[in-house]
Amino acid sequence: MKTETILVENIKCGGCMNSIKQRLLGLTGVLSININKDESRVTIDHTGSLKRQVFVKELTHMGYPEVGSENSLLTQAKSYVSCAVGRLSEEK
Repeated sequence: MKTETILVENIKCGGCMNSIKQRLLGLTGVLSININKDESRVTIDHTGSLKRQVFVKELTHMGYPEVGSENSLLTQAKSYVSCAVGRLSEEK
């Protein structure tokens, strides 16, 4: 098992966390996800078949870029959409 820890931008609430967990757990080889909202930290346990960059790309696509990367207005808007989707799926 391998663990990746990525510090990301734009995690605001449980909806954001739920979206991130759902998306990353959908990747083959991901075993578990732990998110610390206060520290903006995403920790991924996986089989080692995936490279760190795959996780960074997925997170960025959802609106949660790695700290130090570009965090444009468009990226921030994507995070709000991902957050809303995460909140809706929490209510089911």
